[in-house]
Amino acid sequence: MITKMSTDRSALPDESGHFGSYGGLYVPETLMTALQELSETYAEAKKDPAYVEQLNWHLKEFAGRPTELYFAERMTESLGGAKIYFKREDLLHTGAHKINNVIGQALLALRMGKKRIIAETGAGQHGIATAAACAKFGLECVIYMGRVDMERQALNVYRMRLCGAEVRPVDAGQKTLKEAVSEAMRDWVTNVRNTHYILGSALGSHPYPMMVRDFHRIIGQEAKSQIFEKEGRLPDELCACVGGGSNAIGLFYDFLEDESVQMIGVEAGGRGIEQGEHAARFQGGKLGVLQGTKTYVLQNEDGQIELTHSVSAGLDYAAIGPEHAFYRDAGRIDYTYATDEEVLEAFQKCSQIEGIIPALESAHAIAYALKRAPEMEKDSILLVNMSGRGDKDVQQAAKLLGEGDL
Repeated sequence: MITKMSTDRSALPDESGHFGSYGGLYVPETLMTALQELSETYAEAKKDPAYVEQLNWHLKEFAGRPTELYFAERMTESLGGAKIYFKREDLLHTGAHKINNVIGQALLALRMGKKRIIAETGAGQHGIATAAACAKFGLECVIYMGRVDMERQALNVYRMRLCGAEVRPVDAGQKTLKEAVSEAMRDWVTNVRNTHYILGSALGSHPYPMMVRDFHRIIGQEAKSQIFEKEGRLPDELCACVGGGSNAIGLFYDFLEDESVQMIGVEAGGRGIEQGEHAARFQGGKLGVLQGTKTYVLQNEDGQIELTHSVSAGLDYAAIGPEHAFYRDAGRIDYTYATDEEVLEAFQKCSQIEGIIPALESAHAIAYALKRAPEMEKDSILLVNMSGRGDKDVQQAAKLLGEGDL
């Protein structure tokens, strides 16, 4: 059952950066001026035809937009249910949707006169997108990455360094994405005058959740136009993986007011929904504040952040974007999860049936589609966001599947 929203999407967030009770500004006083400058700069830029034209030019000429909407014919036939379409963000330069947001923010940094860029990365796709954009625009680039993620994403670490970025390992805590974000924020506090932080997901303090959503909104805009061209109607269902939630909100946003379209976000179920074994925030998480925003967070009774796990470095994070939390409460978007085992199966099936190797993050959405499509009528349409390609994951997958080192 799809619930009609009581809130106009265009009114979100409010002036204080809240999506209902979620979002907001929870940062040290040192960063308030920088966030205010960023908010004002973005508000001016998106109304400036020259900025919009420049952004669109780089998205086309450098990133490779528009991306294709691909009919997964053999997967559809093998499952015997709904028609499955992939929105092919994996075809973008650097291998994932992340480049949409990075180009937008890099242009804002230039507009603010800030020539030093910092970023965090888990799976490495935001890192390589940031490194590539900084090389293109002549910006200094420092990327923070957990030591564990550096080991499982060694290919992307080299790609970042090849593009001239300094990749700084983080050895605190679990040595994954949460700790990388913390180190990036510490750097920003210290170097706020000359540095812009290109946050990689729809997380953090206002204006980041709104701004990142807006830069990725092009995914859903293209998908809506393309499905009308191919099928003459809206899809019945959309699905996308959800870590912080940038690729998902980018796909979902332009369909939110289309009441006939169901939307599913797929979180990381890890080894199962037990404490410390997953990163599915709506499965045991509760309201809290983490790294600048109020949202659903995996935490214990004392408010300490729980350990997380996922086969995919990009979904291994203890909090979810505040806009996702709002739409989940409103009943507009539903959320489920896929386990590591299901994800690895989807990773292999997509590769073998369609000849498309998905990122392990994207394979969460495909895992859902493998279960959901057979339940749907044959004339229905299930649109899956293929948020990234799996080149970066092949070596890790080979180890996990018992095929040894490549």
